[in-house]
Amino acid sequence: MLSASILPGAAHDEHEAEHARRFGGVGRLYGEAALERFMSAHVCVVGIGGVGSWAVEALARNAIGTLTLIDLDHVAPSNTNRQIHALGDAYGKAKVDAMAERIQAINPRCTVRAVDDFITVDNVPEMMAPGYDYVIDAIDAVRPKTALIAWCRAHGVPLITCGSAGGQFDPTRIVVSDLSRTEQDPMLAKVRRNLRNEHAFPRQRRHKFGVLAVSSTEPLHYPEPAACDIDGSPAAAPQGLACAGFGSSICVTATFGMTAAAEVLKALAGMATQPEPEMLAVPDINAAAGRD
Repeated sequence: MLSASILPGAAHDEHEAEHARRFGGVGRLYGEAALERFMSAHVCVVGIGGVGSWAVEALARNAIGTLTLIDLDHVAPSNTNRQIHALGDAYGKAKVDAMAERIQAINPRCTVRAVDDFITVDNVPEMMAPGYDYVIDAIDAVRPKTALIAWCRAHGVPLITCGSAGGQFDPTRIVVSDLSRTEQDPMLAKVRRNLRNEHAFPRQRRHKFGVLAVSSTEPLHYPEPAACDIDGSPAAAPQGLACAGFGSSICVTATFGMTAAAEVLKALAGMATQPEPEMLAVPDINAAAGRD
């Protein structure tokens, strides 16, 4: 059963002038009607790491009324170079809890649902049960990422997925496209293949998936061999774990998250570009593997 700690937002009749001062700039940019939609919206961010934590920050600072955060990971010193909640006093704390505290300091009216769990292939319906106006997928594992995208697409839940943000230097190479069009992203390529093989997403390139993706066109930069050296001491990480991932830069990971949040805000404000309906094929989530 889904278990979430809920931090309710303050009553809307409290500190009205202070709230207007905090978020008046949002209304002046997007319009007051859009600001009202932001304040009544419920957005879910799955994966509160180097990408997701920045997406949450952006949503909170744009007055989103309810935020659901899903992640089972805890803040660690190794997160410091790229994750906004990675401060000394937060080490060891659940990422969803560290971020929830930050959100309420930014916007006391925001209701935060902190789900200290991972999304899996089996629990996607349960995790999505509360109903969301938009979902940001910042998962870094292929199988649950595939399952979440397939479920949201089949059930008409707006979702934007984020590709791999590691191994890249240049934030100006980040783009938003249909998931069927991404390049230079091995993780999204695997997700795309799984969606086609297991969930009947269209195989022909001319057909879009109807799912927005944040990705980079920059080729991946691999760690130098010296980065994989181990000292042989009992405290050293085993080979493989010490060099398990790419290096990363906050300049890129934060831009991924901010870009995803910007697309959500545009959609809630009614500014998002609509996909061409004739080019979209709605997948059957129960389709047999390999079906075209």
